[in-house]
Amino acid sequence: MPKPTSIKNDKECQICGSIIWGKGQRVILEGARITVCHNCAQHGTKIHEPSSYTYGKKPIKKKPYSVPKRQTKNPATIEELEIVSDYARRVRNARNNFKLNQDQFAQKLNEKPSLIRRIETGKAVPTVKLAKKIQKIYKIQLLTKSDEMDYNDQEKKFMKKVSGSSLGDIAFIKKKQKD
Repeated sequence: MPKPTSIKNDKECQICGSIIWGKGQRVILEGARITVCHNCAQHGTKIHEPSSYTYGKKPIKKKPYSVPKRQTKNPATIEELEIVSDYARRVRNARNNFKLNQDQFAQKLNEKPSLIRRIETGKAVPTVKLAKKIQKIYKIQLLTKSDEMDYNDQEKKFMKKVSGSSLGDIAFIKKKQKD
């Protein structure tokens, strides 16, 4: 007949039969994994199992992600956009044509009014991104295409020798003379 207990969740030690208070100890005794009281745990080999409790912290799940492919431009041709020289006048005229003050104009572009003031006075040059935004919303031309330069021509432009000969050239010339 089982012993009457006052708490339903009590466990009994499988060796001595006493009540296990708390979690108990997991041991291997003659090849069997059993839960025993702390006194009987010395008769077997203790099993150290990682705790399944996170103590109030939720486990962090790493979301798998993929690296987006970069859009590469063809290196054979490089297209550069330039801001027109009279950008300040064009921006001011566009704002006046729409009958907006600088704050309203800036709000439509999601930019700071101080930036618009500096652009209109010519103290700041708009970025290509901002110029494209202004062109799209107010339908004015602020960007012009510069000369399309071949990538190889541009590379040659920067790789030109300034002086007549370099140390490598002299070594090559002397090597030729010895042969």
